[in-house]
Amino acid sequence: MVGQESNVFSQVTEKEVTRAIVREFAAQFDDYADSDVLIAGGGPSGLMCGKVLAEKGVKVLIVERNNYLGGGFWIGGYLMNKLTVREPADRVLDELGIPHTEVSNGLHVADSPHACSKLIAAACDAGVKFVNMTSVDDVVFRDGQRVGGLVINWTPVRTLPREITCVDPVALESKVVVDATGHDAVVARHLADRGILELPGCAPMWVERSEDDVVNYTREVHPGLVAIGMSVSTIFGLPRMGPTFGAMLLSGIKGAEVVLSLLEHKEGPHAKIGVSAGLS
Repeated sequence: MVGQESNVFSQVTEKEVTRAIVREFAAQFDDYADSDVLIAGGGPSGLMCGKVLAEKGVKVLIVERNNYLGGGFWIGGYLMNKLTVREPADRVLDELGIPHTEVSNGLHVADSPHACSKLIAAACDAGVKFVNMTSVDDVVFRDGQRVGGLVINWTPVRTLPREITCVDPVALESKVVVDATGHDAVVARHLADRGILELPGCAPMWVERSEDDVVNYTREVHPGLVAIGMSVSTIFGLPRMGPTFGAMLLSGIKGAEVVLSLLEHKEGPHAKIGVSAGLS
């Protein structure tokens, strides 16, 4: 009845809500200030890499500058929410439970929101943790010039005029850092700005060549730093690929293999990834 009192929800005060948020976030942030792997960028390649690593028991934190995860995976080309995937990456869609349709020989189409939400959920279910609305300001160096972490700050800080604010960043440490920041190659760019790496930038679009190249060139690009996804194109001057996402998924998987190899070198054997998408 309208106006009749009923206690549907548990009785909780405002301060309890505030304390729950602060305590849980602070506890997780404190724990993941020292991670096995830090992944900059929560787009399709970063999510895929994180998912595969977390499934192997690796402690993974993804740093995402936006409020939302998924990057460009939420939408296809030209503001149309259909995405394309070329074989053999359709097998990854199958593994994630993403419906798709083969529209021509070897070319599959899926609904972007469905695909993106499934991948985000899979990464979360695997145990990946996230800090969003967080930008990478710099890198941490160890043992000379080995990348050993990320310097981060709240993304909104960048919108504040320098005249009225001075908000120092904080740092996170890790055994390996992964640059999954897309065309911007944010982490690698901090090295390039110091003359440590060269970033020629992406070449013009060439879908057939680009996807193979991105997967083939996925690797450790500097001690402690692995590049995956479109950051690979920027670092190696490869063609851009446009609104097709198979290489993003497979590059994420291959990147996880590279990371595991680096962790094995540091700590001893890890279980091998059984990649059913043809990257063995």
